[in-house]
Amino acid sequence: MESQVIKIIITAAVVFVIYPIIRLITFKLVSNVAKLNLYAETRSHMIKKTLNGLIIFLVITILIGVWGVDTKNLLVAMSSVFAVIGVAFFAQWSILSNISAGIVVYFSLNLKIGDRIKILDKDFPIEVTIIDVKTFYVHLETDEGEKIIYPNSLILQRGIAVCKKGE
Repeated sequence: MESQVIKIIITAAVVFVIYPIIRLITFKLVSNVAKLNLYAETRSHMIKKTLNGLIIFLVITILIGVWGVDTKNLLVAMSSVFAVIGVAFFAQWSILSNISAGIVVYFSLNLKIGDRIKILDKDFPIEVTIIDVKTFYVHLETDEGEKIIYPNSLILQRGIAVCKKGE
């Protein structure tokens, strides 16, 4: 009985105190980076949603540990889920790399909408203007008006020269 009360108190503390505090700190950090770099609100909202999903996953993992879920049954269920996810991501493995690259681009590269950049690819170098930055892709436009959707992972893999900063 006493052990159940302790589990309920820990669960309540994690859900009602620790999760909101971590979420608030994370969102403040993202907002500060957005203000410092003059990012669009939609771009910081996208990063907040992604990081919130990771925080929720962490909270669920902690609660599973607190409640002592039978690991044998949990491992069977999780292996089944991960097998399905693995098959899905095998076809689209770049989804995870684009999400993580999107977070890295957000925090480390100072790319804004309206910036003129040159993608330094030896086979296909192009000079473009950034139209939008999303979770998976960066939307670009050439001088001829051609729209290009460029994966975030390639932004990190290719060299980029900033030609002119946007307003």
